[in-house]
Amino acid sequence: MKILIAGGCGFVGAAVCRRLLATREGLAITVLDSLRRPGSEVNRSELASLRVQVVHGDVRIPADIESASGGSAFDWVIDAAAEPSVLAGTAAGAGVTTAQLVDHNLLGTCHLIEAAAHWNAGVVLLSTSRVYSIPPLVAAPLRIEKSTLGEAFVIDGAGPLPAGLTEAGITEQFSTTAPVSLYGATKLASEVLAAEYAHRFGTPLFINRCGVMAGAGQFGHATQGIFSWWIHSWATRRPLSYIGFGGNGRQVRDCLHPNDLADLLAIQMMRGPTEPVVCNVSGGKPSAMSLAQLSAWCVERFGRHAVGSSPAARPYDIPWAVLDHSIASSRFGWHPQRGVASILSEIAEHAERHPDWLDRCGR
Repeated sequence: MKILIAGGCGFVGAAVCRRLLATREGLAITVLDSLRRPGSEVNRSELASLRVQVVHGDVRIPADIESASGGSAFDWVIDAAAEPSVLAGTAAGAGVTTAQLVDHNLLGTCHLIEAAAHWNAGVVLLSTSRVYSIPPLVAAPLRIEKSTLGEAFVIDGAGPLPAGLTEAGITEQFSTTAPVSLYGATKLASEVLAAEYAHRFGTPLFINRCGVMAGAGQFGHATQGIFSWWIHSWATRRPLSYIGFGGNGRQVRDCLHPNDLADLLAIQMMRGPTEPVVCNVSGGKPSAMSLAQLSAWCVERFGRHAVGSSPAARPYDIPWAVLDHSIASSRFGWHPQRGVASILSEIAEHAERHPDWLDRCGR
C-alpha cells in the first residue's frame, strides 16, 4: 500500500507515520512537508532514518504534490497539513493572516483531494472539533465539579441540552453553524469539498474530527496542544495564566495520543468503504481534564508554580469541549488505548529530557 502523508513532519503526521510503519507491513510512505514550522526538521531526520521518502514541498502548490508521487499513483492520501491554531487569522494568531489560513487549510486540501481523485486514491482528512458551533457550546449548561485534583466544568444534564450534546460529549450531530472560528470554517469547508469529490469520483473518504492531540514531542504552542504546552511551561517555570471563564482554570478538554489516531487510520484504510464517513476521534470523557486539574497534576510532578489569572475570554474560547467518539468505536471497533495518566507522564518525561524544547520549536 502506497500512502502520502501531507504535513508528515508535523507532530501528528510524523507520529502517525511511525506508528503505521511499526504496526503494519507492506507500506510505502511518502511524506510531503514545507518544513516551515520550528521542530519539523527533527521529525524529518527521524523519518528519513526509517526509510520514509521525505519530500520538501507545499500543499498550496499542485506541482509539489504531483512531484511527490514519483510518477506512480498513491493508494491513500492522509491530509495532516494545516495551520493548527484556532486563533489563526486573528490579532492573537501568531502572525498568520486570514489569507494564509485559507491558503493552507482550504486551498491546500483542495489541491490534495484533486490529486487523490487523479490517482483514484482514498482520502483521510484530519479535521477538528472546532467545526462545531461556538455560541451553543458557550451557552451549554455547566456546573462545577470538584475532585481530588481540583475543579472542572461538567455538562449539567438536569435540564434540556442542545441537539448533539450529551453528558458524554459532543456528537457529530451537534450544530456546525457559524461562528466556528476562521480556522474551524476552513476545516469545515474542506470537509464539504472532500465529500463532493468523493461523490463525484467514487473514492473512499474518511473525515476524522480530532480533539486535542497530546504526547511527547508535540511542538510548543498553547493553541496547538494545551496539555503539552502547559506541562513544558510548568516544568521550565515559564509564565502561565488561566484565561477567561472566571480565570479559575475550570475549562475542560479531552486528549488523544497520536498512536491511537494512527491505529484508527490503519483500520479505516484497510476497510476502505466508498461512502464518506464522518466521525469524532478523541480520548472522550475518560481523558477529559480542566486546566486547574492539570496544574494540580503538575504540582505533584514538578512542584509548585504560580499561575496568573485573566478573566476576560479571547476570541473563539469555549469553556468545555469533550468529543463523543461512539461512532468511531461502533463502526470500526476502535477504542483509545492510552489513558490520560500515561499521556501526561510521557509528556513530562520528554520535558525533563528536553528543557529547551519550547525554545527549539515554540513560536
